[in-house]
Amino acid sequence: MSAILNDSGERPLDAPDLFINRELSLLEFNDRVLEQARDTRVPLLERLKFLCISSTNLDEFFEVRVAGLKQKAELVNAPTEADNRTPSEVLRAISSRAHALVEKQYSTLNDEVIPALQNEGIRFLRRAEWKPEQRAWLAQYFEEELLPVISPLGLDPAHPFPRILNKSLNFIVSLDGTDAFGRKIDYAVVQAPRALPRVIQLPAEETGSGPHDFVFLSSIIHQHVGDLFPSMRTRGCYQFRVTRNSDLFVDEEEVDDLLRAVEGELPSRRYGDCVRLEVAHNCPESLCKYLLDRFLLSREDLFQVDGPVNVNRLMSLLDTVDRPDLKYPAFSPNLPSELGPSGDLFAEIRASDVLLHHPFDSFLPVIDFVRRAAADNSVLAIKQTLYRTGPNSAVVDALVEAARAGKEVTVVVELRARFDEADNIELANRLQAAGAHVVYGVVGYKTHAKMTLIVRREADGLHNYVHLGTGNYHPKTARLYTDYGLFSCEENLGNDVHEMFLQLTSLGKVSGLARLLDAPFRLHSAILAKIAREAENARAGRPAGIIAKMNSLVEPQVIKALYAASQDGVPIDLVVRGICCLRPGVEGVSDNIRVRSVVGRFLEHTRVFHFANDNDPEVYLSSADWMDRNFFRRVETCFPVTAAPLYDRVRRELALYLSDNSQAWLLGSDGRYERANRADGEEELAAQKRLMEGPG
Repeated sequence: MSAILNDSGERPLDAPDLFINRELSLLEFNDRVLEQARDTRVPLLERLKFLCISSTNLDEFFEVRVAGLKQKAELVNAPTEADNRTPSEVLRAISSRAHALVEKQYSTLNDEVIPALQNEGIRFLRRAEWKPEQRAWLAQYFEEELLPVISPLGLDPAHPFPRILNKSLNFIVSLDGTDAFGRKIDYAVVQAPRALPRVIQLPAEETGSGPHDFVFLSSIIHQHVGDLFPSMRTRGCYQFRVTRNSDLFVDEEEVDDLLRAVEGELPSRRYGDCVRLEVAHNCPESLCKYLLDRFLLSREDLFQVDGPVNVNRLMSLLDTVDRPDLKYPAFSPNLPSELGPSGDLFAEIRASDVLLHHPFDSFLPVIDFVRRAAADNSVLAIKQTLYRTGPNSAVVDALVEAARAGKEVTVVVELRARFDEADNIELANRLQAAGAHVVYGVVGYKTHAKMTLIVRREADGLHNYVHLGTGNYHPKTARLYTDYGLFSCEENLGNDVHEMFLQLTSLGKVSGLARLLDAPFRLHSAILAKIAREAENARAGRPAGIIAKMNSLVEPQVIKALYAASQDGVPIDLVVRGICCLRPGVEGVSDNIRVRSVVGRFLEHTRVFHFANDNDPEVYLSSADWMDRNFFRRVETCFPVTAAPLYDRVRRELALYLSDNSQAWLLGSDGRYERANRADGEEELAAQKRLMEGPG
């Protein structure tokens, strides 16, 4: 990496070469996820799951990030990120890295995962392997399940190329001969029915198959595609899938009803501009070019794959195959006895703050917090933000019951939570029908804060009970993501949360917050000030240090502040799961910065910021990453952990992540990651596994 110097011979901290491109960094994260599929220490079906996750992640990357870059390249094509690359330059780099990643995905599937599954009696049968009984059963399946709903489309002037649904499974078929009307048809498109599974399990008794023998739906269509064109000869049949721009555009300044506007935009997501074409590896060049022309794509957008174009649909096997020995061992989260069904939850919170670290601690107390409030005659009001909560949510059920019981229930629903818009519209309508006050946040700002406020009348007056979290009120993801949640009845904190809800509903300006750091107003400047304070302490020879754990680190001013603090001698340890635009270990700039990423059984999602502060340490938990969008375009909360036992716990758990030598990856100054290696004789330590054994 060549150094850029200013007139004084120093490297400016905003030099483009000091910033890793965010899109390429995100692809590196996906590579680390894929490595979990290659790790033989991971149970086999979990390896398949990680392979599917890497495929799903790449889908979303193209649907959102690549789609946005293509739009920018067409409009202006000027640099917009700190690394000073144009969108076109980034797209070329993405194409190269993504093609290598996809090749690695399919080699992992074909050379590692499928053979290992076969060794365990879980087989994907190719057409050449079908026995007569299996062929007969699959032919009947085609006749009864596929043929009635499939619509082959011969292409001619009266039958133009059809609209292809985003990420749907399709086949391009080349034909010889004439159809029933004497027309010569060269090509046809067959669209796989969306309602049918992509992997079909063969019944053992009827077909003489093993207990876990499967056939791809694409294989059945390949086998019987000739039946769809009875008067013609099929020369070739090749699966393909197109990925489209799936980002919604709603001009919030121009709409009167945000819910209706988002609801109206959802169908368009299926047919946005094309951004990627996946085809079978043996598809002829002429057909590849034909498809690229139809979708207005270039050669860089073409991915020829040796296997199913929709790898992520293999995720269904985790529910179909009953092999606990090939999955992670069952895990029961810790449930503190004082927060259980027989405990007095409000009394416990009033006595002292309570910290939960999910999924190592159960999410049930969070649900119970709202349930008990709904049934408690002393509770007057419940206010909550909902970003992602999922369908059939127990939290929403409790809010509905509270509203029906006559309590004042106010819910801030973020309609624009990407890919959860439909679920959020449904729950918003349900809450309104129950009598809750539902608002959709602030125009131009996503409400990403995770907070609940319960107002309770007690003998000595009204008290505010709050829950603040780093993650969503989503029971399912609470079992899969690591997140902190804090219960408190501390007066200043409760007043701050009350003020934030007033701001979200009345849109009035908050006069001042005593404990919370909120975005888009105070969080960014507060983080910069705390980094600068550590730098000042280091220059003065006082104890200094920063430990920060988050999902993404992108915002340039914060990165420059960390560089400056490093130059002043502040030791900085960063645990960044995904995107990291900071380059550690650059001589004279970031010598004192170390960056690691931990990828394991659970998705790391906590945001924790620790500042040494001259032996008066501070710990904050937050809903916000250090990204431009979180600082400036979202409503976020960042809240302190002040109770000594809770602070000590967070600090111990951070130390576990910094000591992880099993699931950690270390970032180099070149933007690439390497696995953390154990020293000779060093005991293996996996932070997540250790936390599963009990609170840190």
